[in-house]
Amino acid sequence: MKAGGIALAGGKSSRMGTNKALLSVGRETMLGTIVSVLKSLFPETLVVTNEPELYRDLGVKLVGDIFPGMGPLGGIHAGLVASSFWHNFVVACDMPFLEPGLIAYMLEQAEGYDVVVPRLGGYLQPLHAVYSKGCLPAIEDCLRKGVTKIIAFYPEVRVRYIEGEVLQRHGDPAEIFFNINTPADLEWARSRAREGEERK
Repeated sequence: MKAGGIALAGGKSSRMGTNKALLSVGRETMLGTIVSVLKSLFPETLVVTNEPELYRDLGVKLVGDIFPGMGPLGGIHAGLVASSFWHNFVVACDMPFLEPGLIAYMLEQAEGYDVVVPRLGGYLQPLHAVYSKGCLPAIEDCLRKGVTKIIAFYPEVRVRYIEGEVLQRHGDPAEIFFNINTPADLEWARSRAREGEERK
């Protein structure tokens, strides 16, 4: 696909008590699992992190925040600036059950849009979304004002929403968008990963 893949690995993991990205889910770390999927789909994969020494073994380009301490929105900004591609799929490091078919579908819908984002039951998934470099002026405006809510810039750009019925064609949205925040979440994810391995 003529797009880039960007994984965000800058969270504080406060509810987990340790760096989530380095925890194992299945055969790899959480971030390693995500990077493997992105590398299989995209000619370029970036990881946004302010601790590059932790992730050098992943074999991808590592970039730091340009606006430090601004949360995921700052990470999206840094990834878009560093990417070689206009459109990029951006995902948080704690969502290990990516579905390549859904990612490909979202990128197919990106022509003419700056954001392609899943919307399920009225809730958006802005950390499993496609963003274009056309978002950068609006994102930078937010960051300069100290606004860190990810969707704050959406009214300023062209957004396409991918709704529930379409999402369900590509798998179980509750699993695809499952993000790991707590030790209990991690245990569920490890159990699910084991089931997946057994089915292969």
